[in-house]
Amino acid sequence: MNVVSMLSRFFRHTLLLCSAFPLSAVASAQTLADPEGSGVIVGAAQWIQGTLLGTVATVLAVIAVAIVGLLMLTGRINWRYGTVVIVGCFILFGAASIVSGIQSAASLSAGG
Repeated sequence: MNVVSMLSRFFRHTLLLCSAFPLSAVASAQTLADPEGSGVIVGAAQWIQGTLLGTVATVLAVIAVAIVGLLMLTGRINWRYGTVVIVGCFILFGAASIVSGIQSAASLSAGG
């Protein structure tokens, strides 16, 4: 296995894993009604959210998109896998907007 395939596999799996867990929704939903003793869990969720959406994550996502884009342009990676990485970045950083849109749509349908 060469370095290019290892890097693309790492970035693809990392972004897919991170996009599968929209922790911003967990942290924002917990602030509405926190049960007793949940401060530690909420704090941990907010720390993970800050880590996933912070400056380090943004820099890593930019590097991942740049590497995958270069690999796609040179023909060393399948376009489908490159698209998965880029869509994963959009889902990761847009998780809060996606969840708030789903919540507002659910509240409109429940109220009507």
